[in-house]
Amino acid sequence: MREKIVAGNWKMNLDLNEGKELIIDIVDKGVNANVTSIISPPFTHLQTFKTMLSHTNIALAAQNCHQQDEGAFTGEVSVKMLKSVGVQYIILGHSERREYFQEDSLSISFKVNNVLKHGLKPIYCCGETLAQRQDGEHFETIRLQIEQGLFQLNELELINCIIAYEPVWAIGTGETASPEQAQEMHAFIRNTIANRYGEITANNISILYGGSVKPSNANELFACSDIDGGLIGGASLDADSFIALTNSF
Repeated sequence: MREKIVAGNWKMNLDLNEGKELIIDIVDKGVNANVTSIISPPFTHLQTFKTMLSHTNIALAAQNCHQQDEGAFTGEVSVKMLKSVGVQYIILGHSERREYFQEDSLSISFKVNNVLKHGLKPIYCCGETLAQRQDGEHFETIRLQIEQGLFQLNELELINCIIAYEPVWAIGTGETASPEQAQEMHAFIRNTIANRYGEITANNISILYGGSVKPSNANELFACSDIDGGLIGGASLDADSFIALTNSF
């Protein structure tokens, strides 16, 4: 049975004290114990949150990493460093990284390799722009992102990855793909994997939806057969919303 996951991506929001208050609120109110709950704060908060979450069932994720373990890469953070402060997951290839920092699927594939090498789990993001969808290029765009970012892996490595489909046109816009649109793309991603690795492998990989997910639409989205949870942005910055999302299955 595939893992059900709610991962909160805080992006560049909340200073340390604000973040601590939110963590305390989430822990006090309690997430659904039957769902894998993940919080991805800014790098500066990770060490503190490791201690705060040590006796909970909430895991820590980083929002990015460098592909090398060490070296003269000013301003970068390695997987080895992140692992040392309690990180278990790393978000890779988020649409904002692709758009603002010109990351492409091939460069992200090296990060995926390094995350797996250190025993952590990548949350690999893929998604199309509004123009690509309107031009009928959305399936080909996603296929290439999956192939270029993940198909260097063997079956055992791939099974330790999580995929997040995030239609770029629905991130931070208030727009959401309809359940039918989201399910269609999730099924396409699973089928793309099945064509390469077989159905057993494809059916054991969690695929998350990320695109303005909130408590008001989560039940309908999470009920889709190929959607295994969400990569949550704005709604993860509110304790009640985040907890409600973990109870939306």
